[in-house]
Amino acid sequence: MRIFFTGGSGKAGKHAITYLQGQGHTVINADIVPSGLDVSELLIDLTDAGQVIGAMSQFTDFHELDAGTGVPKYDAVVHFAAVPRVMIGTDGECFRQNTITTYNVIEAAVKLGIPKVIFASSETTYAVCFADGEIKPDYIPIDEDHPTVPHDSYAMSKICNEATAKSFQARTGIDIYGLRINNVIEPHEYAQNFPAFMENPASRRRNIFAYIDARDLGHMVDCCLKTDGLGYQVFNVANDDMSVGITTGEVIAHFYEGVPQNRKMRPDETFYANDKAKAMVGFAPKHSWRDVLG
Repeated sequence: MRIFFTGGSGKAGKHAITYLQGQGHTVINADIVPSGLDVSELLIDLTDAGQVIGAMSQFTDFHELDAGTGVPKYDAVVHFAAVPRVMIGTDGECFRQNTITTYNVIEAAVKLGIPKVIFASSETTYAVCFADGEIKPDYIPIDEDHPTVPHDSYAMSKICNEATAKSFQARTGIDIYGLRINNVIEPHEYAQNFPAFMENPASRRRNIFAYIDARDLGHMVDCCLKTDGLGYQVFNVANDDMSVGITTGEVIAHFYEGVPQNRKMRPDETFYANDKAKAMVGFAPKHSWRDVLG
């Protein structure tokens, strides 16, 4: 597939692009800064609607001129570009950029007849991550039916983006899938960061004791690219196990006492349920911090 990928210069985007290229896809990265990857790139401001639709409808590399058959068409758009969290700039600017870029990207895709859009939503939509103080889940494990009423501008922007995507899908009928991505971990971060998580499990409370390996995130994007006909969907994206060394029972006793449990859980199972992604698009995460740290 030929894929227009936004935000490929970021942490998650770099790994996703590399994985998709390994699956044989042709990827064009649209970002405000270069990625450093071996990939065709267009450096654009995604808050400018004209630049977005222009980038999606132009040549991207010299070799595309050789066929003499006009601008190649895209098969899908993957939209990862965003201000990645609160407390980088102002709250309002985080909200503005994240909502307007998503609107611009999806609008351009549907107007150009691109049949599929995959966009990055977030674990923060469940309100736990950036809460002022502590907010406990309504129930565990958290699935896609859990209420999404966040209090911060980043998570608010992601909820607005989901509404935007759902509305465009209802109007056009194309496939638009939102990925509620958990804390993205690069391979080198297991040895670098996870020993501290073992020492202090409470440090993972805001991430719902979950994580997603950057390579498995690329796999999830590929699964969505290969699955057609689902209309509008959102998926939790996390690895199968928790990011701490204690058991689920110990996590419940220390952090989720009194929180309803909607099903029995395995001793090391993630509290960020990924069952829907497995059932509907064939998501099968392969990596774990346990493979590195034992």
